[in-house]
Amino acid sequence: MVHHLIDSLRKKLNSNIYSVNEVKMFEIHIKYKSPPNSDDLDLVLSEFLLDIGYINERETMDMDSIKKSIPYRLFKEVFLLRPDKKWLVDEMLVYLGTTKPTLYRYLNRLKALDILQEELAGKEKSYSLRYNSLSAAWMFVENNVKMAMDNYRKTIGLIEKLAGEKK
Repeated sequence: MVHHLIDSLRKKLNSNIYSVNEVKMFEIHIKYKSPPNSDDLDLVLSEFLLDIGYINERETMDMDSIKKSIPYRLFKEVFLLRPDKKWLVDEMLVYLGTTKPTLYRYLNRLKALDILQEELAGKEKSYSLRYNSLSAAWMFVENNVKMAMDNYRKTIGLIEKLAGEKK
């Protein structure tokens, strides 16, 4: 999918304006809402993961289903509750009782948020929460959002310039 997107961008973008090498995949859903008022970790975490688009089955899943789901368990049980552990893919597969395609689907979503640290452990890759802390990892997400918004602002300026609009 990423390679298809980059190939598509190469065809569409004028190389004088943009460099395809500058394209960085980052995806998050942003909603303006107040933090939940609850002391139930599962409720707060599931609402957060649904809101940012990591879990996208809100309309078809109840809380019990979400808590048993692979994406939720991957985030909570593997990374959040064991932030210091470097997990090999095979370890996560056994722990979660899932398939490689399913595991990688959700690992890639977390990688797209830029909150995972990926390291080589021999011939395999290991994954952990960046800096062993959700709040430290989340700073990367906030920084990526800021950079994306700054780039949108620059694009708006370019659009106005090209359209001949002056403010």
